[in-house]
Amino acid sequence: MTKDELRAELERQAQRYKDVYGGEVLTYAAQPDPERKPWRKKANLLDQAFEKELERIEKDLRTKMEAASG
Repeated sequence: MTKDELRAELERQAQRYKDVYGGEVLTYAAQPDPERKPWRKKANLLDQAFEKELERIEKDLRTKMEAASG
């Protein structure tokens, strides 16, 4: 069944419903697929400690560089 055939069939069914039951048919546009977001790992305690240690090391290096140049 092609899209055109399917549309025609749905239109016939909608018209039949209106004629037989006197009902109203509402048609809606298709909803877009939700956008996929990239997976991200939630930081655990070890990850947080590692980040803190990296920051401490970078700070130490910066102070050493400033002391050496100043």
